[in-house]
Parts: sequence; C-alpha cells; structure tokens
Amino acid sequence: MEQPFCCPVCGAALTRQGGALQCPARHSFDLAARGYAHLLPSGRMHTKAPGDNREMVAARRAFLDGGFYEPFLQKLSQLVLEQTAGVPQPRVLDAGCGEGYYTAGVARALRQAGRDACVAGYDISKFAVRAAAGRDKQVFWAVAGSFAIPVADGTVHCLMNVFSPMVETEFARVLAPGGVLLYAVPGPRHLYGLKEVLYDSPYENPVSDVAYKGFSLERRVPVRGCITVRGEQIGQLFQMTPY
Repeated sequence: MEQPFCCPVCGAALTRQGGALQCPARHSFDLAARGYAHLLPSGRMHTKAPGDNREMVAARRAFLDGGFYEPFLQKLSQLVLEQTAGVPQPRVLDAGCGEGYYTAGVARALRQAGRDACVAGYDISKFAVRAAAGRDKQVFWAVAGSFAIPVADGTVHCLMNVFSPMVETEFARVLAPGGVLLYAVPGPRHLYGLKEVLYDSPYENPVSDVAYKGFSLERRVPVRGCITVRGEQIGQLFQMTPY
C-alpha cells in the first residue's frame, strides 16, 4: 500500500527512491534501517532530541508489553473497526504514537478483521519511533510533530490521539470529510494509586467536554480497570509517566 506521508517542506507527495523518500521538488528524507522516515525538519526541533528519551521509551514499552493496558487497547481497536466500517480502504493515523503499542495493536486488529487498511504513526521522539518500527513492519512510521503533520489535507479517515497533545487545527486539516478523531484522555482516577503514593493530597483528574474548533463530541466511551504492579513494574510505571 502507498505510504501516507507527504513532504514536510513543500507538502508534495513522497515516493520511495532507493533508501529514501523524495518529493518532485527533490526534497529527500532517508529511511532508517528499520524502515521509518525522519520527517521533522531541523528548524522545527527545539532540542537535539525532542520528546521522550531512550530510557522513558524503554520503560513504557516494558510496562505496556506486560498487558496492563490491554483492555484499553481492545476498546480502542473496537472503536477503530466500528468507525471505519463503511470505508473500503481506510487510512488510520496515530498522532503521537510513542513506542507503537496502540498503533501496532490496532493494525493487527484491522488485519485480523480482513480490512485493507493503511495504518501510520508518528511521534516527535526518534527513540519512540525507532522502537515502534520494530513492532510492526506493515505500519508506516515517521518522526514528526503534531503542529505540522506531514500528511496531506483530508486524507485520514480515523485519527487516534492517545494521551498526546490536542492540536485541533492540524487534526481537522488532515481528517477526511466525515472522518473521526478518537481522543483518549486520562479518566478521573487514572493511576490514582500512584498519586496516593506521590502526593499528600491526591486529586482526581478533571472531566469536562471541551469544545474544539472543527469538531463536535459524538460520545464518550469510558474504559475502567484495576491493575496491580509489583517489583520492577513499579519502576517502569514511574519512569514512563509524567506523574
């Protein structure tokens, strides 16, 4: 399937030329050995290595691979399948994909359902994308940011944003007419047990229906569960989360 990313410099389509992606204006972007592209121009990098560092990515990967968030992944996959049911070849994009646990899981669910889908994910952290690229070779991966998504206007049928910043103008731009944004945010008592350890006065996360320009809230789908972490899992949880 044709890769979904476009040139971050001029916005033109990118095609593979040997070990690189290139646009008609000859802007060229090398493909890493694992197959992902670096589509974050140096002028948009505020630090040498923006986003999560190597250690944080490794901790998150180890923790998620423990299956603690499996119920959430199952619900997310179900929603993607439902929301793309009427699209013959849906394009699914994960904004801020991190180390790829959710992206790869959704791609797997689509394949198991016999869906001919194009799934892509991007993250501003090169360490995260490098790890993600090792999860699923059929997903298109890129180092990029949400404030200038290297995807053409109106080409995404389902946009996932799992615990990542909301950039409404860019998200609205890339979504196709009738496209859906699945925006996952922490529930009121998300990791509340961790807060009880860290804070003298733990508090619940606020819940509100925020109005985002270009979007209307269709429904809220809660996912709840209880997990118990022990041993090295505790350290992984501390290291992977902004708490």
